[in-house]
Order: sequence, then structure tokens, then C-alpha cells
Amino acid sequence: MTLEQKRTLEAWVRARNTPQRVALRARICLLASGGMANNAVAKRLQTSRPTVLLWRKRFKEHGVLGLSEEAPKGPSKRRLSTQKVHEIVQATLQTKPAGATHWSVRTMANAQGVSPATVARIWDAHGLKPHRVRTFKLSRDKRFVEKLTDVVGLYLNPPDKSLVLCVDEKSQKWRHDTRR
Repeated sequence: MTLEQKRTLEAWVRARNTPQRVALRARICLLASGGMANNAVAKRLQTSRPTVLLWRKRFKEHGVLGLSEEAPKGPSKRRLSTQKVHEIVQATLQTKPAGATHWSVRTMANAQGVSPATVARIWDAHGLKPHRVRTFKLSRDKRFVEKLTDVVGLYLNPPDKSLVLCVDEKSQKWRHDTRR
């Protein structure tokens, strides 16, 4: 540890506005730089040995900035398969629950065996709002999700030197609704 790094960490420990998690990380590195063993550092700071090892490693790899930033978590281990997402979207667009006019987050979650939060995230990602009767219409196109995915993919990641045109075909007359 350089003298400059040590001064920075000591200043963080003394400062009143330093977040406690950052101050703990600074204390870990300061005690370790003084020659204290990992187990002793953990015991003195009332934390775990893996925590001490983690922040010593982060300091060694990234310096002082490695202590002030959160470690990247990576992708979720409980990721839903694309097939399951597709099934939920298809069920939302193509079916109705028994005895109801539209799906709710809870009824869809029970029918698909996932959490209501998962259904809400999927509906939000696909712009689905089956509870909004005035604006939501079920598409009868069996390939709707496939087409939607292709179109959105073109907008999000267009090929080089390309132009994306969109033509919206309406099957019903447009009507202005003056109700508020």
C-alpha cells in the first residue's frame, strides 16, 4: 500500500460523511496492511473472514477505487428461460382466464407457476397491459410475438447502413374519444 493510498483510506475512516460500508472496507485494508492476519481483522471488525478476503482482493486489483464501488453481481442465477417468457406472452395475448375478462398479474402467475413480479416484469418488457380494456386488444396473429421480437430487434440493433421503415395497418376506423 502506498503512502497516498494509506492517507486516503485513513481520511475515509475519519470522515463523517463516508458510507459505513466504505469505511469498513478501508479499515479492513488498513489493518491488513499493518500485518494483521485475516482472522484477526475479521474478529476485530466483527465481520467474516470471506468479507476480509474479498475487500483485500478488490483493493489489490483495483486500488482505492475498488473499495468505493460495488462489486459487479453478474447475471441472475434464477433466470427464466426464453421459452417460459414466450409461453407467458402467448397466454396473455391468445387466452382469457376462466370466468374473467382479462388476465391479472396474480392469475397469470398462478396459471404459469411463476411469481407475480415475474409476470409484471415480462408484461412491462413487452408493453402488455391486459387490464387496460380501452387500449389493449388481443392479437389473433399466431406469430405476433415472433414478429414483435423481430421488429423490436431491428430498432434496438439495426444492421449497418440500413433504414428501418414501419407501416402500421389499421383494420378499424379511427374514432376520437371525447370522454375523459
